[in-house]
Amino acid sequence: MMKQYLEMKEAHKECILFFRLGDFYEMFFDDALTASRELEITLTGRDCGLEERAPMCGVPFHAADTYISRLVEKGYKVAICEQVEDPKAAKGLVKRDIVRIVTPGTLLEGNSVAEGKNNYIAAIVSSEAAYGLSISDVTTGEWRTTLIQGENDLRKLLDELAKFAPVECLISENCPHYEDLCTFLQTRFNALVEKIPPHCLDETLSYQLLAKHFGVLSLEGIGLYPKEANTLAASCLLHYLKETQKNELSHMHSIELYNVDTYMLLDLSTRRNLELTETLREKRRKGSLLWVLDQTQTAMGARFLRKSIEQPLINAGEINRRLEATKELVENALLREDLMEALKGIYDLERLMSKVAYGTCNAKDLLAIKQSLGQLPLIKTLLSSTSSLKLKDLGKRFDLLEDIFRLINHAIHEEAPLSLREGHLIKEGYHQDVDHLRQIKARGSSWLMDIETREKEKTGIKNLKIKYNKVFGYFLEVTQSYNHLVPDYFIRKQTLANCERYITEELKKVEDEVLGADDKLTTLEYQIFTQIREDVLKEMNRLLAVSAVIAELDLYCSFAEVAHQYDYTCPTINEGSRITIEMGRHPVVEKMMGDQNFIANDVELDGQGEQIMLLTGPNMAGKSTYMRQVALIVLMAQMGSFIPAKSATIGVVDRIFTRVGASDDLASGQSTFMVEMMEVSNILHNATPHSLLILDEIGRGTSTLDGLSIAWSIIEHISSKLLGAKTLFATHYHELTALESTLSNIKNYCVAVKEVGEDIIFLHKIIAGSVDHSYGIQVAKLAGVPSMVLDRAKAILKELEQDTSVGLPSTVPLPLGQTSLFQIAEPPTKGVGRKSHKEGELDTNKLAVLEELKGLDIMELTPLKAMQVLYDLQKKVKAY
Repeated sequence: MMKQYLEMKEAHKECILFFRLGDFYEMFFDDALTASRELEITLTGRDCGLEERAPMCGVPFHAADTYISRLVEKGYKVAICEQVEDPKAAKGLVKRDIVRIVTPGTLLEGNSVAEGKNNYIAAIVSSEAAYGLSISDVTTGEWRTTLIQGENDLRKLLDELAKFAPVECLISENCPHYEDLCTFLQTRFNALVEKIPPHCLDETLSYQLLAKHFGVLSLEGIGLYPKEANTLAASCLLHYLKETQKNELSHMHSIELYNVDTYMLLDLSTRRNLELTETLREKRRKGSLLWVLDQTQTAMGARFLRKSIEQPLINAGEINRRLEATKELVENALLREDLMEALKGIYDLERLMSKVAYGTCNAKDLLAIKQSLGQLPLIKTLLSSTSSLKLKDLGKRFDLLEDIFRLINHAIHEEAPLSLREGHLIKEGYHQDVDHLRQIKARGSSWLMDIETREKEKTGIKNLKIKYNKVFGYFLEVTQSYNHLVPDYFIRKQTLANCERYITEELKKVEDEVLGADDKLTTLEYQIFTQIREDVLKEMNRLLAVSAVIAELDLYCSFAEVAHQYDYTCPTINEGSRITIEMGRHPVVEKMMGDQNFIANDVELDGQGEQIMLLTGPNMAGKSTYMRQVALIVLMAQMGSFIPAKSATIGVVDRIFTRVGASDDLASGQSTFMVEMMEVSNILHNATPHSLLILDEIGRGTSTLDGLSIAWSIIEHISSKLLGAKTLFATHYHELTALESTLSNIKNYCVAVKEVGEDIIFLHKIIAGSVDHSYGIQVAKLAGVPSMVLDRAKAILKELEQDTSVGLPSTVPLPLGQTSLFQIAEPPTKGVGRKSHKEGELDTNKLAVLEELKGLDIMELTPLKAMQVLYDLQKKVKAY
C-alpha cells in the first residue's frame, strides 16, 4: 500500500496527496506535516517498513471537502486518490487512482467560492504581435477568450486581468514580461501562477483538442483560427482543466469570443478608486457600488450584476433597451414584486449543473433543481404581459423544462439523505424492482417477529430474543439459565458470559433474503439515481440557457427595486459628447448617510466650451466625492441602471480614468509620487476624445514648483491634444484658475464655504468661480490638531505671505501665447553688473514705483495681469 502511495506522490509532487483508506483520506511524510499544521489536526505515525514511523494524519472522507477547501485557499494544490474498485470485490490490494486535482481555480466549494462571485482561472499565451487570454469559471461553465493586440497591449492585458481577478493563472514561459505578469497576479490577487508546458503550445494539437471538445470539424465557425494566440490560450486552459478535473467538462459546452473594446474600459486604478465591488481600504463589500445596487434574488443574478458593474456597455441602443426594461419594472410595482418573489425560490442552477457534470451532485441538489424549475411557469406568465423589448424577449426565451421537472419530481424522494450509499433515494412507484425489494425489507421485520414468537412457544424459553450485529447477522440469544431448554436444531454461533447465541436454518434463510434485499435495494437506488443524473446532464444546454435568462431578469428587477427605494431617475443616453447631470448625488455616500440629506450638485461637461472643469476648494469640502459621483453616475447609466439625479443626459463614454489619491508601492520600489505619475502617464497615453477623466490633486506628491508646473502642463495637454475628453480636475494650486482666461475650453468651479470668524462651514455646493486659498488651518482645526500647533501655523503663514522673495523660476516658455507665471528675474550676482546711483536718483525711482502702485485699480486686474504688474515693479526695484 505504501508503494502504491509513493508512486502516486511521485507523479504529483506539487500536490498534497489525499490517499483514500477506508473511511478516511490519509496523508504521509511531508504532506502529513504540512496538513497537520495548516488544518490543525492530530499528527500520528505509521509503520511503513522504515527505521522510523512515517508521519501520518487523516480526515474523514465525508468531511474532506471542507479540509480540501481550506488547504486550497491557503495556496496548496490537492490531489485526490480514490479507491476505484469495490473493496469487497477486490482481490489483494484495492486499486486506486487520482480522480481529481483541486486548485484555487478549480475549487467547487469553500469560502473562496462565494455565491454571488465568480471563481476565475485564466490562461495567457503570446504570439508575435498579440496576447491571447482565456478565462473560465468551472463552477458555472462560463468560458471566454480574447485577442489583445496593438499599442499598449500589456496595459490592456493587465486591465482585463483586473476585471476578472483570477485566482489561478497559466502563463506561457516565453511570454513577454513574464515576471511582471507573475508579480502582478500574485501581489494584486494572490493568484497561483503556473507555467504552461511547451507541448501544450503545439498549434496543430491545440486546434484538434478544441475541435474534439466542441464536436466540430473546424473552429472557424465560432471565430477561432489556428496559430492565433487566443486559440492557443483557450486550448491550454482546456488541457489543464481536463488534466486536473479528470472529466469531459460537458458543462463548458461553448466559448465566448469577445473583444475588449466591446465594453467600457476600466483600468485597475479606476476600479479601485471608484470602489466598484469593494472598498479601497478595508476590501469590504459594504461601501461599494455593488453593495448599493445589489437587490438580486438569485446567485446567477448577483454574478451578472457584478459583471455589469465591471464592464458597462458602450452601445447606446443596448443601454437604452436595458433602461426600457428597468423603467417598466419601476413603473409596474406589482409586476416587480411578483417577479422578485418568484425569483427567491430559484437556486444556483449554474453551479448545480456543474456538480451534475462533475458527477458530485446528490439527491438534495436534484431536488433544488426541481424546486427552481417549479418557479418557471409563474415567471413566464408574468413576463407574457410585459411591453419592453428586453422583457418580451426574455419571455420568449423561457424554456419551462417540464420534462426535467417531471423526471425529478416522480423519481427523487423529498427526504433523501445526503449520502448516495444509504438508500431512500427513489420514490415509491417510480421503479418496480425498488418497490419489490422494499416490500421484502418491510416484511422481513414481521418475519423475524413471527420466528421469535414461535420459538418462544415451542421451546418455552420466555426471554428468547432475535438480535443483529454486523459480524454474525441475525441470531437467537438465550440466557444461561434456559440452556437446558435449547432444542437440537439450534446451531451455536457464540458463547458469552451470561448467554448463548444460536442460528436456525429458518432464521438463516430469512436473513439472506432480508439482508440481501437491503444491499440490493441500496445498490439499485444508486444505479437509478446515476441514470437520472445522466438524463439531467443531457439537457445541460437548456438548463444553462434558462439560467442566463433568469440572471438577466434578476438584474433588471434589482435595478428597478434600487431605483424605487432611492428615488433614482432614468437617464437619457445618446452618442453625443455632452454630459449634463441635474441635482446628481453620490449613490454610496447617500446610502451611508441614511436619513441625512445629501447635497445634490449639477455638472455640465462637453467636448468644447466646457471640456475641463477646474475645481478648487478646501479639503473636506467634497471635491473628491463630487468627482467620483459624476463618474459613478455615468457608469451606472451605461450599465442600464437608473441614476441618483433629478435628470441627466449622457453621451456614451468609452473609458473612465481616475487619478484620485495614491499610495506607495514599496514592493516595486515606487513612491507615492511615482505611482501618481504612472497613473497620469497611463491616462494621457490611452484617453480618447470620448473618455471621461477624473483627476484629483495632480502634482501634490512633489515640491510646490514641480507640482504646479506638472499640473499646468497636463491641463494644457488635455485642452489641446485630447480635445473632447471630458475632464474634472480638482486642485489646490489656485494659480491654475488663471487658465480660464487663456484657454477657451476650461471653466472654473469651486466648493462654496461659509466663513464664521476663524471657522468655516462646508456647504458642499459646487458653484461657478474659484477660491484663492485652501483653508488648510481651519480644516486642521476641525481635525483636532492642538491649538498651539494651529497658532504657530498661523504665524508661519503670515510670515510666508509677507515674504516677497519667494519666486517661481521660469525655465520653459508657455505655449498658446499666455503670459508666464514663472518669469521672475533672478537677483543680480553680488558685485557684478550693479549700477551706481546717486541718492536722489534712488529716491526718485522709489517715488515713481510708489506712484504707480497708488494708481493701480486692483479690482480690475486679472490674476495674470496682477502677477505681470508685480513682476515689472519688482524688476524696477531690484534694478536700483
